[in-house]
Amino acid sequence: MSYPNAIKQYQQQSARGAIEGASPHRLIQMLLDGALERIFAAKRAMATNQTAAKGESISSAIAIVDGLRASLDLEKGGDIAANLKALYDYMERRLLEANLNNDAAILDEVASLLCEIGEAWRGIAPQGPAAAEAPEGDTSRPSVSYGV
Repeated sequence: MSYPNAIKQYQQQSARGAIEGASPHRLIQMLLDGALERIFAAKRAMATNQTAAKGESISSAIAIVDGLRASLDLEKGGDIAANLKALYDYMERRLLEANLNNDAAILDEVASLLCEIGEAWRGIAPQGPAAAEAPEGDTSRPSVSYGV
């Protein structure tokens, strides 16, 4: 096994372990972080004219946002869930536009929206035993700052 493959395998195992032990609240936070990471990767690829990498990163970000939308409970979540669903729909459309038009400003817009959701989500972190499952200082995944 080559060194890069070994690193990739380790990262996949580490991510799998973090997911399996994470609370539902932490899973959403990880999805938000993952979407931001993909958007930042798309922006880097866009700046260096790496069209395929840009498309892959944006497609991955769209899939994550779609997962966030699918996780909503529209019955229990009421207006908040409905508003988030509409916002996630909007973000997906904007990410498609960013890809088609090679527009970094749209990526910044979506990243900003995800940051706002992420900050709000962090503000409602569960207290007690559930919080112990995913401590704030969890280093199993690189931390993504919600500030743009």
